[in-house]
Formats: sequence, C-alpha cells, structure tokens
Amino acid sequence: MRKKTLGRHIVADPEICHGQPTFLGTHIRVSQVLKQVAAGMDWDTILWQWRGSVSREAIAEAVQLAGQAFAERNHASARKSRRMAGWKTSKPN
Repeated sequence: MRKKTLGRHIVADPEICHGQPTFLGTHIRVSQVLKQVAAGMDWDTILWQWRGSVSREAIAEAVQLAGQAFAERNHASARKSRRMAGWKTSKPN
C-alpha cells in the first residue's frame, strides 16, 4: 500500500499508524478526533487538546469525509438489500 491523500488535511500512510487515516504531518488518527466530536466535545477544546496540530478545517474535513463514507456505505447496503430481496422473491420461468 502506498500513501493515499484522502483530503487536504487527511492521509493514510502505511508508515504512520499502520496506514490508518491521520491528519497530515501528525500521528493523530482521524478516528480519535471523530470520537471526540461524537462525544460532543467542543471543537475549541479539541483544538486546545491537540495543541494546534489539528486545525478547525481539518476537523471539518474529517466530519465531512466520515459523513460521505457513512452515506456511501448505507447506499451500498440498501442496494444490496434490494438485490437480495429481488433474488429471493423472483420466481423461476
């Protein structure tokens, strides 16, 4: 696996954190920050906790990419469910 640029602020590099998405130039995993956001932590507190290593724009990008991934995964699951339902209900000729 090679380094992948996932956004302006997010990369997946096999040399850093076993290829998990991190914020560019850091070892801070995107999942760590997303957990903080999901827990309701104020973004200013998150910025303070990471001492400037993660920007507000980087957090916004992480949330946006997570939302897109969620939507794509659910869309794919719904498509698969519809195909499976069609397969189970179709009658042989």
